[in-house]
Amino acid sequence: VKALVAGIDGIINLHTDFQLEIPQIRIQVDLAAASRYGIKPGDVRRAAGAFIASEETGDIWRDGKNTEVHVWSMPEARRSFEPVRNLLMDARDGRRVRLGDLARVELVPTQNVVLREASSRRMHIAANVSGRDLGSVARDVQERLKKVSFPLGYHTEILGEFQERQAAQGRLLLISVVSAIGIFLLLQASFGNWRLTTLSFVTLPTSLVGGVVAAYVGGGNISLGSLVGFLTVLGINARNGIMLIEHYQHLERYEGETFGPGLVLRGARERISPITMTALTTFVAIVPLVVAGNIAGNEIDHPMAVVIMGGFLTSMVLNLLVVPSLYLRFGASRKDRPSGLQYG
Repeated sequence: VKALVAGIDGIINLHTDFQLEIPQIRIQVDLAAASRYGIKPGDVRRAAGAFIASEETGDIWRDGKNTEVHVWSMPEARRSFEPVRNLLMDARDGRRVRLGDLARVELVPTQNVVLREASSRRMHIAANVSGRDLGSVARDVQERLKKVSFPLGYHTEILGEFQERQAAQGRLLLISVVSAIGIFLLLQASFGNWRLTTLSFVTLPTSLVGGVVAAYVGGGNISLGSLVGFLTVLGINARNGIMLIEHYQHLERYEGETFGPGLVLRGARERISPITMTALTTFVAIVPLVVAGNIAGNEIDHPMAVVIMGGFLTSMVLNLLVVPSLYLRFGASRKDRPSGLQYG
């Protein structure tokens, strides 16, 4: 698995679990040889286990304390594996047979620690990602892993930041849908006009164009921080749009302005200062996050700040140019519409 993953573009610092290999005696019973002597494979393994690691044979109770009694070989017999090969076993016909004639005894390296999770053995193959987005690298890893045939009971799982991001994106998608419905209902409650509500709602995604461009220029990675930035831009743009259109309606209803270009121009001039100040204040607040770059501890803040900065540029254009034009085209009440002009 490590060799396959190593060839993927964007993978850096690839390593397995930090394990030390220690020598261990491995005994593989020759079933045919054991059968000839009438010795069970389990008896061979138990005899070798008692010789190397001891075996409990009884208990001694004294003064209310229990002391286990173990059978074990002499310490000098355990300093190499030759004495294990020469260990004598009782055959069915009474002969004595060397364990080395019944099994293959060899010294092999093994891990010094057996790691388990949820009652299953595990081994981590970890890596960092650089130069590509995490999702693309994870998909390439998944494709490579399909080429690996694992023994029965073994499988692979991709964990870490990718798994957490997938779960967070699922929750964020659900929250986004609920938020979009809430924004639509708030627009309708503010405008009292389904036509204006629908048009304002449909134009909201255009404010995200700057955020998409900024994310592309900043590396082309859409991360969890980027998604939070998009939601932030969407919410602030909806707020600015509501305040602008409500100001138009206020000028018409309470200040005697006649619906037309004069109303729209006056409303835009009076709202340009708060909209611009909101954007500039936000810019000043997030500039340090953008300048700091994608450093350690800034993995979410940096992409979020980049998207917000780019999104606010298109949001200002939308609120100061697009929304006034749409209001002039579709915001007139029926009594204010010219008879010769048809509105969609």
